[in-house]
Amino acid sequence: MSALRRKVLFVCIHNSARSQMAEAFLNKHGKGQYEAESAGIEPGKMNPNVVKVMQEVGIDLSKKETRGVFDLLKQGKSYNAVITVCDAASADKCPVFPGKGKKLAWSFEDPSAFKGSEKEVLENTRRIRDEIDKAVQDFIKESGKSNFRV
Repeated sequence: MSALRRKVLFVCIHNSARSQMAEAFLNKHGKGQYEAESAGIEPGKMNPNVVKVMQEVGIDLSKKETRGVFDLLKQGKSYNAVITVCDAASADKCPVFPGKGKKLAWSFEDPSAFKGSEKEVLENTRRIRDEIDKAVQDFIKESGKSNFRV
C-alpha cells in the first residue's frame, strides 16, 4: 500500500514568483510524496525573469498560470502544510489559509521588486531561486522526522 501524498500550499501576494518556484521545487524534489500547489491573494502575471531562471534548472513555468488563494478556499481544499513565502516587509499582507494544517512562514525577497540592469535582476532572481530550492529540500528532510510530520 502506498503512503498518502502530503498536500502543501505555498502562498504569496501575486503567485507570480516565489510561491511558483517553491511549488515547482517541491513537486520536483518530493519524489511523489508531496502534492504542491501555489496561490496568491492578488494573482498577477508570471514574472518573466522567474520563468527564465527556472528554465536554467530544467523547470518550465512558461505556461503556468497564477491562482487565487480564495478560489482554493471556495473549492474547500485542505492542506497538510501551508507555507507563506512573502518577504518580511510584506508579511502583514501575506494571506493566512485556514485549516488544521501546519503553518510555516519563509521570508524571501520579492523578485518583482529587483532593480538594476537585466543582468543584475537575473542574478538576484537566481539567488532567490536557489534560496527557495534549499528551503524546499530542507523542508523535505525535516518533514520526514517524527517530530515534524506534515
